[in-house]
Amino acid sequence: MKTPLLLLTTMLCAGSAIAQEHFTGISTSRRGGLLNASLNPAELTNQQTAFDVNVFNFGINVANNKISFGDLVSGNDFDRLIFEGGEPTNLRLDAKILGPALSVKRGSWAFAFTTGANVKADFVDVDTGLGNAVTNGNIPGITEFYNINAGYNQRVSGTSWGEIGLTVAHDFFNNDLHKFSGGVTGRLLFPGTYANIALGQFRGRIDNINDNVYLNDASANINIAYSGSLAEDFTDSGNFTDFFAGGLNGFAADIGVNYQLKDIVSDDSTAVSNYRLNVGASVRNLGSMTFKDDNNRNTNYVLDIPNGVAPAGLNLNQFEDVSDIRQIEDILRNSGYLTGESVSRDFKVKLPATLSLYADVKVISRFYFTAFTQQRLSDDSDNEQITAQRIWTFTPRYSTKWFEAYVPVTNSDISDTNVGIGFRVGGFFIGSGSAITALLSDATQADAYFGFRFGI
Repeated sequence: MKTPLLLLTTMLCAGSAIAQEHFTGISTSRRGGLLNASLNPAELTNQQTAFDVNVFNFGINVANNKISFGDLVSGNDFDRLIFEGGEPTNLRLDAKILGPALSVKRGSWAFAFTTGANVKADFVDVDTGLGNAVTNGNIPGITEFYNINAGYNQRVSGTSWGEIGLTVAHDFFNNDLHKFSGGVTGRLLFPGTYANIALGQFRGRIDNINDNVYLNDASANINIAYSGSLAEDFTDSGNFTDFFAGGLNGFAADIGVNYQLKDIVSDDSTAVSNYRLNVGASVRNLGSMTFKDDNNRNTNYVLDIPNGVAPAGLNLNQFEDVSDIRQIEDILRNSGYLTGESVSRDFKVKLPATLSLYADVKVISRFYFTAFTQQRLSDDSDNEQITAQRIWTFTPRYSTKWFEAYVPVTNSDISDTNVGIGFRVGGFFIGSGSAITALLSDATQADAYFGFRFGI
C-alpha cells in the first residue's frame, strides 16, 4: 500500500515559504489583531487599530518520530525510513490557511469575520513491522517470521475542511493598570473529505515465505471510513483541497480570557502595546462535523485469520501498490477473513479540542519573553477524532511597532525539541518553529509560515 508520505513531502516542499503550533511565535505578537484572536478570541480587544484586515496567512507543519529533515531533503527512501526501528511510527501533517478576514474595534467591544481551511494527515502508533510489510512488501532483517501483539488502536487518517467564523470580544474591566477581557468564536464547518484505516487490538504473525509476506494467526478490530475525494486516491495532494465540498455540516467554538498588567510609564514610544504582563487561556475546537457525501462509508470489521491456513494466510504484497482505500477494503473483504460488524452511511468526526495557556512578560525595554503550552483534550487513537499535539514553546523576542524578531524553542510529544526563527515587518511576517534545528541537526520536524495583514 502506498503511504501518504509522498503527499506529505510534496506539500512541504511546495510550501517552502509556508507554516505551523500554528504560527509559532507570531501568534503571541504584541501587534495583536486577528492572528492573536485565532489563538485566543479574547485577544481581539487588544487590537491597536479600528480595523484589522487579514489578506492571507498560510502555515504547514510535518512532525514525526522517524524521519529527519536531512532525510527529507536528500531524497532517501521515505517509505522505508518511516517504519525503521521498533518504536511505533507517529507522524502528523497539519496545514492551515487563514483567508480574507476583517475585525472591527469599537470602544470596549471587538468583532471579527474570518475564513479558513485545514488539512490533516496522520500516522498514529503504526507498528513498524506491519507498516513495512504492507508498504514495502517485506520486513528488513526478518527472514522467517515477525510477531505483533499491539494492544492499542493504530490508524492512518486524513481530512480537510473549511470554516467561516464570527468572533465577539469585550473588555470587562479596564483601568490605568489592569485590563481583563473575554471572547468567543463560533465557526461554521464545511467538511471536505475524510479517510481512516484503523486496527485495534491487533495480534498476528507475519511470515516471510519465498520473498512474499503473509499475515497468519491474526485477529483485529478494523475500521474503514471514507468520504469525498480521499476515497479515490490518498496519495494525490489535490484530493485534500476540497475544503467546502460537503456544505455546511458542523459547528465549533473557541472560548478565551485575557489579562494585561499595563506598563504605565513606558520607556518605548515606538511600542505597539505597552504592558508588563499579558496572560491568556483558551479552549479551542469544541465541536464536530458530519460527513454526508454520496460515497460515504463507515464500517467496523472483525479480522480473523486462523493459524496454518492454506496456502499461507493473507498475502500482504497485494497492498504494495494500492492507493485507493476502497481497493484496500475490497482486498480484505474478498480474502474471506473479514466479517462486517456494522455499517453507517453518514458519520461524525470530532475536532481536535485543545487547552492553550500563555504568558508574555516584558524583560527590559523592547525585549519580551513568552511561555506557551497547548494540551489536547481528546484521545488521538479514537477513530472519529482529528488529532492534536501536546506542545510547549518558549519565545524570546525583540519587538517594536514596525519590527519584530523572535526565536521560538518548542517541544512536542511527536518531534521532541526544535528551535525556529521569525520576523515581522509591519503587517508582513515569515517564520518557522524548526528552521534552526533543521539546518543544524537531524530534526524530525519541518515547518514554515508566512502572511500579510494591515490595520486601518
